[in-house]
Amino acid sequence: MIPRPLLISLSICVASGVLLIAADSSPKEPVSDRIVVLTFDDSVASHATFVAPLLQKYGFGATFFITEGFEFLVDKKHYMTWDQIKALDAAGFEIGNHTRNHAGVAKQTLEQLTADVAYIEQQCEKHGIPRPTSFCYPGYQTSEAAVTLLRERGYRFARAGGADAFDPASDEPLTLPQAFDGKPESTLEQFKAAVEKAREGKIAVMTFHGVPDIKHPWVNTDPEKFERYLEHLKQEGVRVVALRDLTKILASRERP
Repeated sequence: MIPRPLLISLSICVASGVLLIAADSSPKEPVSDRIVVLTFDDSVASHATFVAPLLQKYGFGATFFITEGFEFLVDKKHYMTWDQIKALDAAGFEIGNHTRNHAGVAKQTLEQLTADVAYIEQQCEKHGIPRPTSFCYPGYQTSEAAVTLLRERGYRFARAGGADAFDPASDEPLTLPQAFDGKPESTLEQFKAAVEKAREGKIAVMTFHGVPDIKHPWVNTDPEKFERYLEHLKQEGVRVVALRDLTKILASRERP
């Protein structure tokens, strides 16, 4: 008989033939104070078919930023379905807001931006997915109006661009930077350097698009290279989480 402390609560869902298992993520032993956040943009189909199962293999959390921009509505070979997105949520991953149309927020009116943000919230509600609290700026453009809107709508974190670690002591969480942006030319050494920034209270937020990303080759990440990235994270013993998990992590750091 398996001892009760070792029992894990599991729920199972199937999306397009991919088995996703949601496990109780309550820490059973002390975890590293070095934090890495994995984020994935643009609703790419490989998030469901390749990325999520691989993350589960390594026991890593992640945030998937959903948009209905590009050819999401008509190309279900290269973009996820909402059933697949719901399966990611059921498996324990975070579903974030990447706006309906993937338009640069600095070029939108407040009405357009509000509608784009609200639409993804409504789609999440329609499909039984929690209202997003994490946001990703399309094209990494930010604006003061967008920050104000996100704060008013209850968002806790919003990822922008850049190439640095997120310092909770000084950085605005609604324009937090990325430490790494996966591209075809990105190297394992560059990824290792980004991971090294997760020290002294700083958090390394990593950006990926499709693995692979057939429709957008300029942000493609090779699957074999991606697995080497994950192997490095495992070897380093860092804690790999979704953006939403930072709320509890940062609160625990503030306790006496």
